[in-house]
Amino acid sequence: MPHAVLNPTGLHDPVPFGYSHTVSIPPGKELVLVAGQYGSSTDGAVVSSAFTEQVRHAFRNLGVALAAHGLDLGHVVQLRTYVVNHDFDKLAAIAEAVQSRWSADPPTQTLVGVACLATPEILFEVEAVAARP
Repeated sequence: MPHAVLNPTGLHDPVPFGYSHTVSIPPGKELVLVAGQYGSSTDGAVVSSAFTEQVRHAFRNLGVALAAHGLDLGHVVQLRTYVVNHDFDKLAAIAEAVQSRWSADPPTQTLVGVACLATPEILFEVEAVAARP
């Protein structure tokens, strides 16, 4: 049985914002933890100074990390996103990236606005928890 996404009716609909309220993981699944991925090329250089491009590439890198474990984005049950100087436009870019990958059943997500990340060029980072069947 795969993990189950549940958005209780007593809470607002979070899907337009790119997350779900809860996910349950059945017994016997292994968790795979993925460290923060940012919009980097294979040499670690930031691919663009544009926030939206960094978001897209960070999620691409998340997919590469998961694939190394034989998993894909469909196995992700939780995201943590870190945004330098968060504002509503950045939230929209993140929501669009999540919706394009998970549509109606996105994983849980916590967005954290931060002053900076590891280097000044990095504007966005995403870490994940995935559940292996």
